[in-house]
Amino acid sequence: MARSRLTPEREAELYGAVLDLLREVGYDALTMDAVAARTRSSKATLYRQWGSKPELVVRAMRHNKPVSLEQLDTGSLRGDFHALLAAGDDCQMERDSALMRGLFHAVHNNPDLHQALRELLIEPEINGLQALLRRAVDRGEIAADNPALKYVTHMLVGALVARQLIEDRSPDRTFLRSYLDAVVLPSLGV
Repeated sequence: MARSRLTPEREAELYGAVLDLLREVGYDALTMDAVAARTRSSKATLYRQWGSKPELVVRAMRHNKPVSLEQLDTGSLRGDFHALLAAGDDCQMERDSALMRGLFHAVHNNPDLHQALRELLIEPEINGLQALLRRAVDRGEIAADNPALKYVTHMLVGALVARQLIEDRSPDRTFLRSYLDAVVLPSLGV
Protein backbone atom coordinates (compact mmCIF):
# COMPACT_ATOMS: atom_id res chain seq x y z
CA MET A 1 0.00 0.00 0.00
CA ALA A 2 1.38 3.43 -0.90
CA ARG A 3 1.53 5.43 2.31
CA SER A 4 4.17 8.02 1.48
CA ARG A 5 1.81 10.96 0.86
CA LEU A 6 1.15 11.62 4.54
CA THR A 7 3.56 13.53 6.73
CA PRO A 8 4.60 11.74 9.92
CA GLU A 9 2.67 14.35 11.90
CA ARG A 10 -0.52 13.74 9.90
CA GLU A 11 -0.10 10.00 10.19
CA ALA A 12 0.33 10.30 13.98
CA GLU A 13 -2.79 12.50 14.13
CA LEU A 14 -4.79 9.89 12.19
CA TYR A 15 -3.53 7.06 14.38
CA GLY A 16 -4.41 9.00 17.52
CA ALA A 17 -7.93 9.60 16.25
CA VAL A 18 -8.35 5.91 15.40
CA LEU A 19 -7.28 4.88 18.91
CA ASP A 20 -9.57 7.47 20.49
CA LEU A 21 -12.52 6.17 18.45
CA LEU A 22 -11.60 2.60 19.28
CA ARG A 23 -11.65 3.43 23.00
CA GLU A 24 -14.97 5.25 22.63
CA VAL A 25 -16.97 2.78 20.54
CA GLY A 26 -15.00 -0.48 20.30
CA TYR A 27 -13.78 -2.27 17.21
CA ASP A 28 -17.10 -3.51 15.85
CA ALA A 29 -18.73 -0.05 15.96
CA LEU A 30 -15.68 1.76 14.60
CA THR A 31 -16.24 2.67 10.95
CA MET A 32 -14.07 4.18 8.26
CA ASP A 33 -16.78 6.85 7.93
CA ALA A 34 -16.29 7.80 11.57
CA VAL A 35 -12.49 7.87 11.17
CA ALA A 36 -12.83 10.02 8.04
CA ALA A 37 -15.14 12.46 9.84
CA ARG A 38 -12.95 12.63 12.96
CA THR A 39 -9.77 13.21 10.95
CA ARG A 40 -11.21 15.44 8.22
CA SER A 41 -10.16 12.87 5.62
CA SER A 42 -11.97 11.05 2.89
CA LYS A 43 -12.73 7.35 3.10
CA ALA A 44 -10.92 6.99 -0.24
CA THR A 45 -7.76 8.40 1.35
CA LEU A 46 -8.02 6.02 4.28
CA TYR A 47 -8.51 2.98 2.04
CA ARG A 48 -5.73 4.11 -0.31
CA GLN A 49 -3.31 4.53 2.60
CA TRP A 50 -4.27 1.48 4.70
CA GLY A 51 -6.45 -0.78 2.59
CA SER A 52 -8.80 -1.89 5.34
CA LYS A 53 -10.13 -1.10 8.79
CA PRO A 54 -8.18 -3.96 10.42
CA GLU A 55 -4.88 -2.73 8.94
CA LEU A 56 -5.56 0.87 9.98
CA VAL A 57 -6.46 -0.16 13.54
CA VAL A 58 -3.46 -2.45 13.99
CA ARG A 59 -1.01 0.04 12.47
CA ALA A 60 -2.39 2.65 14.89
CA MET A 61 -1.73 0.24 17.78
CA ARG A 62 1.81 -0.44 16.52
CA HIS A 63 2.53 3.26 16.06
CA ASN A 64 1.48 3.83 19.67
CA LYS A 65 4.17 1.53 21.08
CA PRO A 66 6.73 3.51 23.13
CA VAL A 67 9.83 1.54 22.07
CA SER A 68 10.85 -1.13 19.60
CA LEU A 69 12.27 -4.36 21.01
CA GLU A 70 14.63 -4.67 18.04
CA GLN A 71 16.29 -1.36 18.90
CA LEU A 72 16.45 -1.96 22.65
CA ASP A 73 19.95 -3.03 23.77
CA THR A 74 21.22 -1.91 27.17
CA GLY A 75 23.86 -4.62 27.35
CA SER A 76 21.92 -6.95 29.66
CA LEU A 77 18.62 -8.78 29.49
CA ARG A 78 17.48 -7.39 32.85
CA GLY A 79 18.41 -3.91 31.66
CA ASP A 80 16.53 -4.40 28.38
CA PHE A 81 13.35 -5.53 30.14
CA HIS A 82 13.55 -2.73 32.69
CA ALA A 83 14.21 -0.15 29.94
CA LEU A 84 11.18 -1.43 28.07
CA LEU A 85 9.02 -0.90 31.14
CA ALA A 86 10.53 2.52 31.81
CA ALA A 87 9.62 3.67 28.28
CA GLY A 88 5.89 3.46 28.99
CA ASP A 89 3.70 4.89 31.66
CA ASP A 90 1.03 3.20 33.75
CA CYS A 91 -1.88 5.18 32.28
CA GLN A 92 -0.82 4.29 28.75
CA MET A 93 -0.36 0.64 29.76
CA GLU A 94 -3.88 0.56 31.18
CA ARG A 95 -5.36 2.14 28.05
CA ASP A 96 -3.40 -0.21 25.77
CA SER A 97 -4.40 -3.26 27.82
CA ALA A 98 -8.06 -2.30 27.53
CA LEU A 99 -7.67 -1.82 23.77
CA MET A 100 -5.97 -5.18 23.35
CA ARG A 101 -8.66 -6.96 25.39
CA GLY A 102 -11.29 -5.40 23.15
CA LEU A 103 -9.41 -6.35 20.00
CA PHE A 104 -8.84 -9.92 21.16
CA HIS A 105 -12.57 -10.22 21.76
CA ALA A 106 -13.30 -8.84 18.26
CA VAL A 107 -10.80 -11.26 16.69
CA HIS A 108 -13.18 -14.17 17.25
CA ASN A 109 -15.64 -12.79 14.71
CA ASN A 110 -13.21 -11.12 12.32
CA PRO A 111 -10.55 -13.20 10.56
CA ASP A 112 -9.17 -10.10 8.78
CA LEU A 113 -8.51 -8.43 12.12
CA HIS A 114 -6.88 -11.61 13.42
CA GLN A 115 -4.58 -11.76 10.40
CA ALA A 116 -3.68 -8.06 10.69
CA LEU A 117 -2.92 -8.43 14.41
CA ARG A 118 -0.72 -11.46 13.76
CA GLU A 119 1.17 -9.97 10.83
CA LEU A 120 1.53 -6.35 11.89
CA LEU A 121 1.68 -6.43 15.68
CA ILE A 122 2.16 -9.86 17.24
CA GLU A 123 4.78 -11.37 14.90
CA PRO A 124 6.99 -8.24 14.92
CA GLU A 125 6.82 -8.19 18.72
CA ILE A 126 7.70 -11.88 18.94
CA ASN A 127 10.58 -11.37 16.49
CA GLY A 128 11.83 -8.43 18.54
CA LEU A 129 11.64 -10.45 21.74
CA GLN A 130 13.49 -13.33 20.10
CA ALA A 131 16.24 -10.93 18.95
CA LEU A 132 16.50 -9.56 22.48
CA LEU A 133 16.78 -13.10 23.88
CA ARG A 134 19.34 -14.11 21.20
CA ARG A 135 21.54 -11.19 22.25
CA ALA A 136 21.32 -12.41 25.86
CA VAL A 137 22.34 -15.91 24.73
CA ASP A 138 25.20 -14.45 22.67
CA ARG A 139 26.40 -12.47 25.72
CA GLY A 140 26.31 -15.66 27.80
CA GLU A 141 23.52 -14.50 30.10
CA ILE A 142 21.25 -17.40 29.12
CA ALA A 143 22.21 -20.93 28.18
CA ALA A 144 21.23 -21.60 24.56
CA ASP A 145 19.53 -24.85 25.61
CA ASN A 146 17.50 -23.31 28.44
CA PRO A 147 14.03 -24.88 28.07
CA ALA A 148 12.31 -21.70 29.33
CA LEU A 149 13.47 -19.72 26.26
CA LYS A 150 10.61 -20.98 24.13
CA TYR A 151 8.05 -19.94 26.76
CA VAL A 152 9.10 -16.34 27.44
CA THR A 153 6.40 -14.94 25.15
CA HIS A 154 3.81 -17.10 26.89
CA MET A 155 5.00 -15.96 30.31
CA LEU A 156 4.81 -12.29 29.33
CA VAL A 157 1.37 -12.57 27.74
CA GLY A 158 0.25 -14.59 30.75
CA ALA A 159 1.30 -11.80 33.10
CA LEU A 160 -0.64 -9.24 31.11
CA VAL A 161 -3.80 -11.33 30.96
CA ALA A 162 -3.68 -12.95 34.39
CA ARG A 163 -3.40 -9.73 36.40
CA GLN A 164 -6.72 -8.52 35.04
CA LEU A 165 -8.42 -11.90 35.50
CA ILE A 166 -7.05 -12.74 38.93
CA GLU A 167 -6.78 -9.34 40.60
CA ASP A 168 -9.18 -7.28 38.45
CA ARG A 169 -6.35 -4.80 37.93
CA SER A 170 -4.49 -3.78 34.83
CA PRO A 171 -0.81 -4.65 34.77
CA ASP A 172 1.39 -1.68 35.68
CA ARG A 173 5.14 -1.14 35.62
CA THR A 174 5.59 -2.10 39.28
CA PHE A 175 3.75 -5.39 38.81
CA LEU A 176 5.53 -6.21 35.54
CA ARG A 177 8.98 -5.35 36.95
CA SER A 178 8.32 -7.60 39.93
CA TYR A 179 6.99 -10.38 37.66
CA LEU A 180 10.04 -10.15 35.40
CA ASP A 181 12.42 -10.28 38.37
CA ALA A 182 10.57 -13.08 40.21
CA VAL A 183 9.41 -15.28 37.34
CA VAL A 184 10.81 -14.60 33.87
CA LEU A 185 14.46 -13.85 34.60
CA PRO A 186 14.93 -16.65 37.19
CA SER A 187 13.38 -19.15 34.75
CA LEU A 188 16.08 -18.11 32.28
CA GLY A 189 18.85 -18.39 34.86
CA VAL A 190 19.43 -14.64 34.99
